[in-house]
Amino acid sequence: MQELYTEEHKMFRESVRTFLKQEAAPHYEIWEQKGIVDREIWHKAAELGILATDIPEEYGGLGLNDFRYSAIITEELAAANMPSLGFSTQNDIVVPYLNTYCTEEQKQKYLPKMAAGEWIGALGMTDPAAGSDLKSIQTFAEKKDDHYLLNGSKTFISNGIHADVIVTFVKTSRAESSKSYTLFVIEKGMEGFTTGKNLDKIGLHAQDTAELFFDNVKIPFENVLGEENRGFYYLMHNLPQERLGIAVGAIASAEAILEETIQYCKDRKAFGQSIGRFQNSRFKLAEMKTECTIARNFVDTCIYELTQKKLTAEKAAMAKYWVTDLQNKVLDQCLQLHGGYGFINEYNVAKAWRDARVTRIYGGSNEIMKEIIGRSMGF
Repeated sequence: MQELYTEEHKMFRESVRTFLKQEAAPHYEIWEQKGIVDREIWHKAAELGILATDIPEEYGGLGLNDFRYSAIITEELAAANMPSLGFSTQNDIVVPYLNTYCTEEQKQKYLPKMAAGEWIGALGMTDPAAGSDLKSIQTFAEKKDDHYLLNGSKTFISNGIHADVIVTFVKTSRAESSKSYTLFVIEKGMEGFTTGKNLDKIGLHAQDTAELFFDNVKIPFENVLGEENRGFYYLMHNLPQERLGIAVGAIASAEAILEETIQYCKDRKAFGQSIGRFQNSRFKLAEMKTECTIARNFVDTCIYELTQKKLTAEKAAMAKYWVTDLQNKVLDQCLQLHGGYGFINEYNVAKAWRDARVTRIYGGSNEIMKEIIGRSMGF
């Protein structure tokens, strides 16, 4: 495959890396303790264009329409061990829905403020009792004369506390059909819409993750996203990019921690020699280096196919499940090689190991990914 990134991409990567080092790294530990990042970082990210790579220029964005820029942002967040920053949720998940399905009036309302970091976006997909089984959601909107009346709740919503705009997946018909679902744009401040507590998680401590509650929320017809009763099809169309984005972050995280572990194994001495000279350590490192190289080549191929609009749902599922499984395996082995220090939170390997566990769950559990792949083979 030809070189995936151009010189322009590489310059953008350097600017993102510098931004994270200067503007985010000094505050990240405090954000983890608070359980949420300061909104100010979103304004600073907007100044660099990090929140607007795919938003058209007429709405204040860069208009690049190139997933590789989003991939660079995700990779640099992972490599810097700062996955809790919610930029990728907005770039890889929310903005594609708005770009594709918004009316002109909706684009003018939402996109400029999101590009400027004034509004933060989230995706309201998961119901408390449904999980990965999207067709089992109970959040329901009843159509009235001039509005929908929305009742129900969502959970595990990334950016949920900060979110001003939530693309929300809702059941709009009691019929058991793929045509029974609609996407709405829910806005902070709508009467009857409340945000629950910031959920206390195992990892991703700086990422606000919330419950959302809808109690007779009146949704104007102009807040329907795309066509009524097409919500499920829109999700199926957009999920491959979301899942690839998870794989992109997973391999970048594994690569970064592996490189730190290789250096640690060179520096750390035991029984008169560096621990990397012991056969078990060398073999573990050799295995991980090989597996990460394989995963990187596969992920980069998927990125290229997405830019060519050729990435299939089953291949995205393969990337999501296999690379996140590998990420968790690599980080666990790297932690083991660090010994007792691997269990200390000030070490990157400990934080990365903790944060990585959710990658096998969100975006559709890895068991669901295998189901998608299996069905694609005719089963």
